[in-house]
Amino acid sequence: MRTSIMSAILRGGLIIGAVAAMAGWAGSASAASYTVTMANMSYGKVPASLVVGDTIIWVNRDTVQHTVTARDKSFDMRVAPNQSVAQTVQKAGTFPFYCIYHATMRGTLKVTAK
Repeated sequence: MRTSIMSAILRGGLIIGAVAAMAGWAGSASAASYTVTMANMSYGKVPASLVVGDTIIWVNRDTVQHTVTARDKSFDMRVAPNQSVAQTVQKAGTFPFYCIYHATMRGTLKVTAK
């Protein structure tokens, strides 16, 4: 009887450990990183499925400076020629943006909560 009790305790412990390990694995999703290249006086493809905590690397391949400026002023980054700037998305929402130097450069970030 003592052996069967010990066996049951050990099996229970293994099950609990396995469940805890799976819960930790499922909850450890890391943030994504995306690159948007600015070239030929336009923004490249903007990621369609951003989540709060994701990072966008804005890369300027043009010979002039660009900005990534939110219409609501929640972000405003200057990107010099042949340089890059990292932006970690801080809040959910829809954020139209533009380049303050080039009126035809514009886009929209759509960000969901975690």
